[in-house]
Amino acid sequence: MLTRRQFAAMAASAAALAAAGRARAAEPLKIGAVNPYSGGMALYGDEVTRCYELAAKQLNDAKGGLLGRKVEIVRGNATSAQEGIAAVEQLVGRDGVEGLIGTYASSISNAASEAALNYGKFYWETNALAAGLTERGLPNYARSGPSSEDFGKRSVEGVLDLAAKRLGKDAASMNVWLEHEDSAYGTSIADAQKRLLEEAGVTVGIGAHSYKAIDVTDSVLRAKSAAPDLWVLTGYVGDTNLLLRAARDQGFAPPAIMSVGVGDTKETLDALGAEFLEGVLLVSYPRADISEDYGPGSNAFLELYKAEFGRDPVAPQGMTAFVGAKMLFEAIEAAGSTDFEAVMAAAKAMDRPEGSYETGYGAKFSDQMQNTRAAPVIAQWQGGEVKAVYPTAAASAEVVNLPRA
Repeated sequence: MLTRRQFAAMAASAAALAAAGRARAAEPLKIGAVNPYSGGMALYGDEVTRCYELAAKQLNDAKGGLLGRKVEIVRGNATSAQEGIAAVEQLVGRDGVEGLIGTYASSISNAASEAALNYGKFYWETNALAAGLTERGLPNYARSGPSSEDFGKRSVEGVLDLAAKRLGKDAASMNVWLEHEDSAYGTSIADAQKRLLEEAGVTVGIGAHSYKAIDVTDSVLRAKSAAPDLWVLTGYVGDTNLLLRAARDQGFAPPAIMSVGVGDTKETLDALGAEFLEGVLLVSYPRADISEDYGPGSNAFLELYKAEFGRDPVAPQGMTAFVGAKMLFEAIEAAGSTDFEAVMAAAKAMDRPEGSYETGYGAKFSDQMQNTRAAPVIAQWQGGEVKAVYPTAAASAEVVNLPRA
């Protein structure tokens, strides 16, 4: 039989535990967002995280958050792989985040996700593309958006189904030059492109450059000497704009140009002008202008973004980030926890058909935790605007100006 003193002690302990539970319930559920918020990629890192924040606000307003707690996105600045590690250490150690989400650049994602595993936290990837990120098999890592292989496949579809037909050629008579930045991001996409194009019988040349390069004249001259029907560029914004300017200056005017991953924002329009960009194809994350049948809710996303920020989205990466955050929230809710093993198991059980999200994505993760139902679209510069042109279900316009005048 309990004594009065023992009973009082037990009651006090129970009250303390209940108070601690109520206090934790009142605390926000913090998720760290690792992205570049300074330097040359800051515009895009900020846009990605802005859309995480938008998804969290929508969830908080509609459902009061996750697991009975408001969701808060906490920013960790990382402009390099080393800074990615430091950002994770700060977010976990100082800010008390319960998991991580990112990232605009593959090299940052690679380092930051390994640091997250050291702390026993999940790392939910929405935008970094390099194939090796999921091929590592990290137990805390999942990618909700497309991979470099998906971008490679879609760009090859653009070569064969759009460019070749418009140029009046078959695959065997097509000559394509692939130019890519030489980090894991650009290299993995170019490797997929080269393999798939050669399998189709296309003649392929390839060149590489550093995304930090300040002079790419040699790269342009190598491509020009190959006299390709189609010049395919894979890089970041700065080096892609530099390549396009160098091509203009060197009088390199191939019948068709395709930019992969970037080249579809106002920054490129301001750098090159609408006249030069007319007809350039773009392998891109789905934009808010895609067909509502293809991406249900894409119009609503655009209105939500405008209402919150008073302007159109800065870059198409944002809608993929928004959708990726929504998928993460669904996985956490299903897991009933932020424990990384529980979140990964919940994600592995997701089974949503293509067309379930604003981007047109579905959700079905492979054994390596790559979402197999996420794919880019192909767009085109037309009259100073970017229009989705492929696949047909996503298109908001027809292909024009191929070959380029």
